Amino acid sequence: MEKTRAVVIADAEPIIHLDELNSLDLLADFGKVIIPETVWNEVERHRPQALSCSGVKLIRQRAVHFSAQVDALTPFYTLHAGEQEALHLCCEFKNSLLLTDDTAARLAAKNLGVAAHGTLGVLVRAIRQQTRSIPEVLKLLRAIPTQTTLHIRAALLAEVISDVEKNVKEVYK
Repeated sequence: MEKTRAVVIADAEPIIHLDELNSLDLLADFGKVIIPETVWNEVERHRPQALSCSGVKLIRQRAVHFSAQVDALTPFYTLHAGEQEALHLCCEFKNSLLLTDDTAARLAAKNLGVAAHGTLGVLVRAIRQQTRSIPEVLKLLRAIPTQTTLHIRAALLAEVISDVEKNVKEVYK
């Protein structure tokens, strides 16, 4: 999930969850983040202030070309309209990165050869990009259950926190 990605396309959840953590600015170094029309409307309904974050270039865009592969995967993974449109855009833009917290959308992306990361990946990436310190990221990760609407298995969150804590120990050896 590095700067070499030509295009970042976001589903609603990472935009909403990062905004709930007051960390939407972590998307700023991607240059621009394309928000499919359907996703834009979803974010506008649930978290409209997220769409006006200064410093983050969010671009509202409709899919123009529709992939038969995405259409074929839709019933198999039970993809919602926003996820479908995001995946269609990923097929339009080669070497794109899909931001989504939806497991089915991530599996569909993998099937399409599209890289996909979610809110947790963006938070951990902030350490590598030096936009947040390890303690700051740990604080954000620990705030997820109480400050966000992100549904995540407690065991997975604990594993990510443990991995980040191990990095702290490595840094300060």
